[in-house]
Amino acid sequence: MDRIETMRAFVAVAREHSFTAAGRRLGLSTKLVSKYVQQLEGSLRTQLFNRTTRNVSLTDVGTAYLERCRPILEQIDELDSLVRERQGALAGPVRLTAPTGFGSTRLTEALIPFLRRHPEVELDMKLTDNRVALVEEGIDLAIRIGALRDSTLIARKLADMPLVLCASPDYLERNGRPATPQALATHACLVDNNQRERNVWRFNDASGEHVVRLNGAVQTNSPGALARMAAGGLGIALAPLYAIEDALANDRLEKVLPDFTAATFGLYALYPPNRHLTRRLRALIDHLAGEFSTRWTV
Repeated sequence: MDRIETMRAFVAVAREHSFTAAGRRLGLSTKLVSKYVQQLEGSLRTQLFNRTTRNVSLTDVGTAYLERCRPILEQIDELDSLVRERQGALAGPVRLTAPTGFGSTRLTEALIPFLRRHPEVELDMKLTDNRVALVEEGIDLAIRIGALRDSTLIARKLADMPLVLCASPDYLERNGRPATPQALATHACLVDNNQRERNVWRFNDASGEHVVRLNGAVQTNSPGALARMAAGGLGIALAPLYAIEDALANDRLEKVLPDFTAATFGLYALYPPNRHLTRRLRALIDHLAGEFSTRWTV
């Protein structure tokens, strides 16, 4: 029995909560993954998983074993990668998570040249709009947009991400162009409920801050959906620039209240403090900072 392979199978099942999904991740059959886990349980003389027809969950012993097993496998992978990188090439796995809309568009565009230059880097990208627990999920790097919550994660700011007030020319022709932030109270406003103050927009000009309280009939947690609804003439949106820059460029959207500025979000790379920052991970973060640092300006 290869203990390392059985440990890899165990960690994959723990992460996926499924023998079948673990097999897909490892490129193995479900039967072989199940065999490896059974061999590991047999050698340890304990049950690591509770199994039902619908669910696979860790036992208390399994949870404790996972906490010690995962760093061992990471060290083995890192040793393998170190040898390859000493030979001159960046190599090894990078497990990355990002918001779905940004990850499937701008982030993917930025990753392509990096991966073409470093074909031995093995990217595993998980796109989700839910917050991912990096340590528990075995994630190396998270890309996030917005105000950071209190966290033990280490953060590096990659770029500023402006928020832009915008609407379609059709909507503005039908409803008029607001001249002041206070005039927004009479307009249909499309609300991004990812923001901490969902029904409050804040703007600044030379006279100071202007606070607008909204009655947004349409809300979404997707900046991409927000941009498409605004381009469809449903109302005025305050959206991150990456989500609307194409629509602005082809005149499907135009800026509203251009003399007033809204808040600027940050685009961040985050990683666990106990995770060794490998050469490939450091190179990837540097690459993304270079790609994004001058990308967005209002």
